[in-house]
Amino acid sequence: MLVVACSAVLKGQSQESSISTAPTSNQTMAGPTAEDHGQYLIGPGDVLDIRVFGRPQLTRDAVRVDTRGKIRMPLIEEEIQASCRTEASLAEYVTAQYLKYMRRPQVDVFIREYNSQPVAVVGAVSKPGRFQLQRQVRLLELLTFAGGPTERAGRTVQIVHAENSQRCADGESGASEKESALTAYGLSDVLAGRDQSNPFAQPGDVISVLEADQIFVVGNVIRPSSIPLKEPLTVSRAIAMSGGVLPYTKMDQVRIIRQPPGDLPKQELIVDLKAIVKKNATDIVLQPNDIVDVPVSGSKKFMGNLVGSVIPAVTQMPVRVIP
Repeated sequence: MLVVACSAVLKGQSQESSISTAPTSNQTMAGPTAEDHGQYLIGPGDVLDIRVFGRPQLTRDAVRVDTRGKIRMPLIEEEIQASCRTEASLAEYVTAQYLKYMRRPQVDVFIREYNSQPVAVVGAVSKPGRFQLQRQVRLLELLTFAGGPTERAGRTVQIVHAENSQRCADGESGASEKESALTAYGLSDVLAGRDQSNPFAQPGDVISVLEADQIFVVGNVIRPSSIPLKEPLTVSRAIAMSGGVLPYTKMDQVRIIRQPPGDLPKQELIVDLKAIVKKNATDIVLQPNDIVDVPVSGSKKFMGNLVGSVIPAVTQMPVRVIP
């Protein structure tokens, strides 16, 4: 009777609790379960232990799968295609090859080291780093292991697919699928778990959560700052997000300094914030890298400074009673 051990179940149970998300270490995903149709497929660089029960001369430890996805075993003349097979299917194949040499061979295959399916998550995530997959993992789950997007995250997730990386289709040996080198998805769609925006990660993928474009609010506002452009943003809202204007602001002379793409000269737009508030003027939608400059009225500021210096001096003078 053929005895085949699928070690992925045992390894998954023992390693699931030790997943680390530290960005400086190579991280490991939990292993599959027996019911999971997406069991780990062996690939180049993986290290296997192949045990033949009762035949120590045939047992091999630390067998590394070569770059072609092949291994060698004693007595078997041809190289064995190990890549794109599960532990169980490889054990079945080796067992079939040994039937010509012994009765009822018992073969176990265990993956000692997972090296063939690295992916990386970088960009605007809390814990960027590298991960070694031990099962099929979708994009949303990977972002979760990377700590999720940060406040700097924009609206796009890009996946750069590695050239000449291992591809297995339907679990068949040597199968591959062709993909474009770069694909992009909307971050909101990924976080919502929509199927069309939540693909399985492929070995060698580099997943990047792009930072949002920014606009800058400077001048006579409470909190001059840069603001991530995660959604359409108007002039009045950007100023409000910066705490609003300070006293003595020239409300009708707010400038938008805009740098068009390429070598085109800068543009300067003048907007009337008072008219916008009264809905008598269009609240302009800002573009990436716009600078909103809120000016201060020189004469009003001078008068304000004068009054501010005179009033404290007057209040400190002695008070005399006139009889």
